[in-house]
Amino acid sequence: MKHCTVRQLARLSGISVRTLHYYDQIGLLRPARVGANGYRYYGRDELLRLQQILLHRELGLPLDAIAELLRADHGDRLLQLRGHRQRLGEQLARYRTLIDTIDRTIASLEGDTPMDIRRLYEGFTPGKQAEYEAWLVERGGEAMREQIDTARQHLEQAGADALQVRLQKLAALESQLAEHCRRATALDDPQLHALLAQHRAWVAMMWGRDCPPAAYSGLADLYESHPDFRARYETLAEGLADYLPTAMRAYSRTAST
Repeated sequence: MKHCTVRQLARLSGISVRTLHYYDQIGLLRPARVGANGYRYYGRDELLRLQQILLHRELGLPLDAIAELLRADHGDRLLQLRGHRQRLGEQLARYRTLIDTIDRTIASLEGDTPMDIRRLYEGFTPGKQAEYEAWLVERGGEAMREQIDTARQHLEQAGADALQVRLQKLAALESQLAEHCRRATALDDPQLHALLAQHRAWVAMMWGRDCPPAAYSGLADLYESHPDFRARYETLAEGLADYLPTAMRAYSRTAST
């Protein structure tokens, strides 16, 4: 098979050249070779590896987990894939329920059938905040639930005006982080780490307690694996949904030493 350049692979796969460069930088997808002209060239093995990466990204796996999965032996990989398939099946069942709910609502509005109000909200989650909290509690146990309750009380005491100021501070931080992503700043860059230290301090302020490196790294997992956060960060800068969590974990490793 003829090797393709990074631009050809970007067109073929539908992902950006910047993302492919980033995958190379973190060791997730190395080119088969780099030419004397500095061009990256990818062969069949790299194309298949990228297919696996994109599949696992669609399943919501963070990049660290994907790297570990790709290093695993065949048996472990099958086990992981079967688990992902089961979760996708559960999501599919929920989406079918949502589609049925929408269809019934459309039919009712068109006057075809009466709408049973008891079925008006079938398939909907109680709310995104509850979803995020459940996601965290599932991974952190009851101790995480207590921390969430503390953070909620802290925000309620701060008031709406204080919250608005804090969100403006976050917007400024995220704008700078997005610029580092666009410039592909190295993950060990001191300026990037100084900015992440401010971001970590902002998180601690919102929580109303300290945010140790391990907790900050855990927050990176949420940012990277939850589709809502991924969508939000990608609107700020292409590739930020992967760059920011990876940078947060790199910073956390340094901060904990």
